[in-house]
Amino acid sequence: MAEYLALFGAAFAAATLLPFYSEIAVAGMVLADKPVLPIWAWATAGNTLGALFNYALARYMVSFHDRAWFPFSKERLGSAQRWFNRYGVWSLIMAWAPVGGDALTYVGGLMRVPLGVFLVLVGLGKALRYAVVIWVAQ
Repeated sequence: MAEYLALFGAAFAAATLLPFYSEIAVAGMVLADKPVLPIWAWATAGNTLGALFNYALARYMVSFHDRAWFPFSKERLGSAQRWFNRYGVWSLIMAWAPVGGDALTYVGGLMRVPLGVFLVLVGLGKALRYAVVIWVAQ
């Protein structure tokens, strides 16, 4: 159970400002012959909840966006906001992307996307990403 909790933590951290790469942990567990369904579920849950952290950060801490400690640069936010404005709420499916995906989840909160819609779209994208990582690692 401890390894799944560690995977959850790595996936959560990877979706936030912390420089984690949960794909390495997922692939390592697959290569260690752990059951893939729990790997997929724990990684997806952790990464989706990490994205929810960004969403909440945007909803409740947007007034701090100009501070040095704030997790997203103006450039990353600007790029994510342009993407969001062009493709709308459906762009949240791309939250799995290694570049700009985390910023998209922040923009989702900034744009006040309904929480249920946010969780479904972001969760779907992240679930598909981990399914591909597991498939490649097998």
